[in-house]
This record gives sequence, structure tokens and C-alpha cells, in this order.
Amino acid sequence: MVCVTGLSIAPISEIYNGIGQTISIILMQIGGLGLITLIAFGVFALQKKMNFAGHTLLQSALNRKDSKNLKEYLFFAYKTTIIIESLFGIIIMTDFIPRFGIKHGIFNSIFLTVSAFCNAGFDNFGSSSLNAFVLNPTINFSVSALIIFGGIGFAVWDDVIANLKRLFFSKPVGHGVFYKKLSNQTRLILQTTVIILFLGTLLTWYLEKDNPKTISNYTFPQQIMVSFFQTVTMRTAGFSTISFKDTFAPTNFIYMFQMIIGGGPGGTAGGIKVTTFAIAFLLIKSELVGQSLVTFSHRVIASKTVKQTISVLLFFFTILVIGYTLLLSFEPNLDPFSLLFETISAMNTVGVTMDLTSKLSTQGRIIIMLLMFIGRVGPITFLFSLIQKKEKNINYAETDILVG
Repeated sequence: MVCVTGLSIAPISEIYNGIGQTISIILMQIGGLGLITLIAFGVFALQKKMNFAGHTLLQSALNRKDSKNLKEYLFFAYKTTIIIESLFGIIIMTDFIPRFGIKHGIFNSIFLTVSAFCNAGFDNFGSSSLNAFVLNPTINFSVSALIIFGGIGFAVWDDVIANLKRLFFSKPVGHGVFYKKLSNQTRLILQTTVIILFLGTLLTWYLEKDNPKTISNYTFPQQIMVSFFQTVTMRTAGFSTISFKDTFAPTNFIYMFQMIIGGGPGGTAGGIKVTTFAIAFLLIKSELVGQSLVTFSHRVIASKTVKQTISVLLFFFTILVIGYTLLLSFEPNLDPFSLLFETISAMNTVGVTMDLTSKLSTQGRIIIMLLMFIGRVGPITFLFSLIQKKEKNINYAETDILVG
């Protein structure tokens, strides 16, 4: 729950009563917003002073370039969370209250809303996730919106809202000017997110449109909706409205890439983050076109940032390979492809599975737990250690080494 991954060996509704599920909601909220931000929130709420090290750590956790106005930004993050969760919680209640009654309808709405916004992927409906709502537009689009809004990062929300205020309360400007006023990081996150969601939806539909076990029996709009939901949930949310045991192997392979990419930095999502993926793509692009520098929107991306991107990728894939190798060793009787799917799902705190989690041995479950923990805490801690290190400028003579 705290790692907001969504993998479990038994359905939540079968092992926890109302109190247990309430505690689960709290743990998911803590995991989604981050322990560091919660501690800082408590410090600020009690009007205590935070030392420099605490400010630096909080700045890293919130994905801020500097430590200015951290208190205001932190309260903004919590206020935004409450508003978004309340709004979509009410929308989901319009479906759940008639379906489950007032008491259970409200509680189930809160559980699903918090789980979706925190990209946790847990539900309290049974072992089939949200399969019962596969053709329900209210649940599909509400949960998708919560996943995107939570996973895109609070820095994006801060930038967008600040520019919206200028748009409506300052001199009238066009929408094109509004978009240009957004920071380059916000634009990079938004552009990459839109491209991933569009291509993911298109590929899912194309690969699964003739699969009778998934979407072939639905109308075209329904197929698009189902495809869109799976693409969104692969951004580390962990829900599903179809069984990934029934989807074709190429589809699940595409999903693995989407899980690795994850969501935006400073949000509730996991993965390597869309900015890391985008910078890696821009680095390859710059090499192909013969550019000496990595650029985006007519701006040069700092070499330090590019190095951090490569370091995070190496760290991530090293842990992934080690975890997958250990699972192959301890689970020789399970399908290797399904194990890879499970490993990537755990490492990226996604929580989707090809019905494999409950079949793991004790050693396998321990490895999955470690991967979930490292996937949630490791990349942030690793990147923070890189940021904290002082640069050492060493000037040596150049040497040529062939690669590839």
C-alpha cells in the first residue's frame, strides 16, 4: 500500500474488513504523496522551522529547482489533491451509490478515488480489478483522469494554474501564447504524456481489435475506450478492465515499455519518469542528426541533466535485471514472459499482473516486495545523491573510444 504498487496475493475485499480498508486508504495516501512531504507538512503546520538539509531533501522530493516558497508549494500540493479527489469522488458516487447503496457507495468511491489518484491500483471489488466496469464510461474516464492528474506531477499543476490565472485575470492572450508561457519542463511532460497516451491507445486497439477475449466483440468507440484505459493504467496505476492473461504477447510487450516510462516527476506515479525517457530520446535524436548538444524547444538541456538521466537509466535497469534473474532462479516452473511482466510491474510500482502474484513462492514474494520498495524509494534517493554531490572539474587530454 505504501509503495502504491497494487500487487497482492489475495483480493483486498476478502482479507480486510472496513477498518482494514480504511487503513489501506490512509497508507495509499501516505505512499502517494510521500513520507517526506507528510513530515514537512506536519512541521509547517506546527509552525516549526526546518533546517537546510530538510529543505534540500523536500526540494528534491517535490521536484523543485530551488527551495523558495516550499511551504506555499507544499500546501498547494495538498489542496490540489483534496480538490481533485473530492471532485472525482463525487462523480464516481453518482454511479456507486445507486449500485452499492449510500454507505458502501460512498466508501467504495473514496477507496477507488484515493487509489487512482495515488496511482496505487488497489480496489475493493474482488480479484478481477475493474473488469466489471469495462464498458462503464463514468468509471473508465473518472479513474483515467485521476491517474493522469495524480501521476503528471504537482509542478505541472502549479505551472498550469499560475498561467491560467494570468490568462483569465491579466490582459487577454491567445491559447498559443498561454502554452508558450509554460515552462519547458511542463511542456516536455505534457507533450510526452500526450504522445505516449495516443500511441499506446492506438497500438492497443490495433493489436487487440481481433482478440475475442478482450475487445473484438465491442463497438469501435468501446474498443477505443478500453484501449485508452489500459494505456493510462500502465502509467503505474495498476487497474485493469481486461485480463492481461488474455491479451496478446505483443500487446503486453508494449505495456512493459509503458510501465517503464511511468508518469511525471514529483507526482504519485513511478517508473523512470517521462522526462527521463524524453531526454534519453532527445539524446539519441541529437546523435542521429549530428548535433553536439541535446536540445528541446530551442533550449539546450544541461549536460549535468543528461548525465543524471543516463545514471538513472543504468541504475534502474541494473536493479531490474538482478530482480528478474533472481525470480527466474526461484520460480523455474513459472512462465518467463509472465515473470518479466511481473518484475517490471513491481519495479515501476504499477501493480498489474498476468495472474501470477498469488502463484509466487515465499522467496519470489520477497523479491517482488524488494522491487516495489526500491522502485518507489530507490530512484528518488539515487537521484538525490547525484544532486547532492559537488562537481569535480578534471581536465585531461581527450581520447577516442569506439562504441557500437
